[in-house]
Amino acid sequence: MNLLVISATGAEIAPFTDYLYNSQVNNYSRSQRLGVDVLVTGVGMVATTYALTKQLEANMYDLVVQAGVGGSYNPDIALGTVLFVTCDQYADLGAEDHDNFLDIFEIGLIEKSGAPFSEGKLPAMLLPVHNKITLPQVSGLTVNTVSGNERTIALRSEKYSCTVESMEGAAFHYVCLQENVPFAQVRAISNYVTPRDKSQWKMKEAIVNLNNWLIGFIETL
Repeated sequence: MNLLVISATGAEIAPFTDYLYNSQVNNYSRSQRLGVDVLVTGVGMVATTYALTKQLEANMYDLVVQAGVGGSYNPDIALGTVLFVTCDQYADLGAEDHDNFLDIFEIGLIEKSGAPFSEGKLPAMLLPVHNKITLPQVSGLTVNTVSGNERTIALRSEKYSCTVESMEGAAFHYVCLQENVPFAQVRAISNYVTPRDKSQWKMKEAIVNLNNWLIGFIETL
């Protein structure tokens, strides 16, 4: 099986890359069975789209996993929880109309169910390999500017009713859907989507849990 693991930053998957290196050094049989590539795309939709597209042009994969941290709109989800984001969408691609925000579908620039969109969303193609991802399934919202004030949070929460916020998820889904490559977006919750207060974030715990899941997932393949 050929697997690609991508992340916006190296820090988010550093324990996983260390695990891969140690597996290769010790010549584990699993390392010989699996072809695992790691790609750090850079932060945001533009960087993700560019890096991932180039990688997929040069290589073929049975599964691409995007691993990272994210914020949760749902305060009932404990910080550090790892989630499978099965559907993602754009949050801020569109136009302001005085005090309202109109997305690209509402202003008629893109058809809401024109490929690869489905009712304005970018759903993952669930295949048998996804049965190995035994995580809670949630929806994602992708932003260029992370939500950090009450008005923006309320607008996005009401308009999209998504669980996880990130800066790369929709771009990842878009590229994989266009290239017809099986994919899975997995994120650990580092913070709640509230007015910005990093003292309340649990970044370290989220990264530890994310990488423990990644390593465990590799062990199942």
